[in-house]
Amino acid sequence: MNFDNISLGAGEIVEVGDQVIGFKKGDRVISNFDPTHLYGPLQSLDYSLGGSVDGMLCQYKALSYFGLIKIPDHLSYEEAASLVCAGTTAWNALHGNKPLLPGQSVLFQGTGGVSICGLLLARAAGCTTIITSSSDEKLKEVKEKYGVDYTINYKTKPNWDEEVLKLTNGRGVDVILENGGAATIEKSLNSIKLGGLIALIGFLGAGKKVENPDVTLLTLKKGCIVRGILIGSREQTEQLMNLIDQRKIKPPVSKVFNFDLESVKKAYQYIQSQQHIGKICIKVD
Repeated sequence: MNFDNISLGAGEIVEVGDQVIGFKKGDRVISNFDPTHLYGPLQSLDYSLGGSVDGMLCQYKALSYFGLIKIPDHLSYEEAASLVCAGTTAWNALHGNKPLLPGQSVLFQGTGGVSICGLLLARAAGCTTIITSSSDEKLKEVKEKYGVDYTINYKTKPNWDEEVLKLTNGRGVDVILENGGAATIEKSLNSIKLGGLIALIGFLGAGKKVENPDVTLLTLKKGCIVRGILIGSREQTEQLMNLIDQRKIKPPVSKVFNFDLESVKKAYQYIQSQQHIGKICIKVD
């Protein structure tokens, strides 16, 4: 089980109802973040696991088979669970509006689960990749382990948007996975290519209201798309899994904790320490 709000889980089917089709006892599966969001735009916020309804921090869970997706054989349960939110969010950001194309460039903010999953997907699509972090150690690991093309430490280079423009010969990047929010959106709009796409996936760096940029004017100047992302549909998760299976991609799992009270507390403490690259999981025996 993944640690994102205890919303994400993977496991083995132990029983099926008499009306279930397409799944059988023993199948390895994940559930979509919102089991009712099958395709198209999101219609409701009322059914997300770990949000509006009980999540996945349990040994057994009754789920509708409509929201289930089978796991590729090469993935562990922890790796599969880590794709439910981060993977689908990255897939939606990169392919949900217009498909990512070979030769394009993508900027990822930070080294969390969405950024690293997105990096793997962008590399699989033949794109140039750039990632930011405040830690040289994390940037070195991402370079060595996941093959990112360029890294920028936004702490030592606070005008990281200028670095992005240098790397792209002044043109800017085609796509940005924006998770800083008000604190970074102005630099993202400066970094984006004319006609590019900024996928809003988070708000980790909320800025003061008086400092908020004129997003409308800046967006008009770039003629770009600024698109909010709320995970994705079962259809998108299935598309993601098809690529993961075809390319045998292994998503990043930073650390796995056991399913007991003390271990779960340690998992919370670990995520608060921000030491991780990728996802944190809890293993339920």
